[in-house]
Amino acid sequence: MEEAQRELCKKYSADFFRSPTESKIGIAVNVKSGITPTNGLRHPPKGDTTGWYIYAGPEISSEPDFFKPLHVAHLDDWCPQIIKYLGLPPGWRFLVAGDYEDVWFDESLLGSE
Repeated sequence: MEEAQRELCKKYSADFFRSPTESKIGIAVNVKSGITPTNGLRHPPKGDTTGWYIYAGPEISSEPDFFKPLHVAHLDDWCPQIIKYLGLPPGWRFLVAGDYEDVWFDESLLGSE
């Protein structure tokens, strides 16, 4: 999958930034529901996390338990179509719905906790 991640980074002129399979992402349970779009945003990693937060639907929830920790290795069971985006570096976002794909840099993510 790393090759697909590198290709996607190249497509968007972004540096490749690995998301090790033993590291964690924050993922919303609604990702398994089939709600679209699927959204991802990456803060700078801390500790054993990648900095990625993944959720489904048009809005992110402010509920404290909205995101659950999940090892990258288990994404195949949750949302395999987003794995190719996990090589994007901190500060990047994506939104996918079927064949629609939007990927962009959001500098505000770099200073967020």
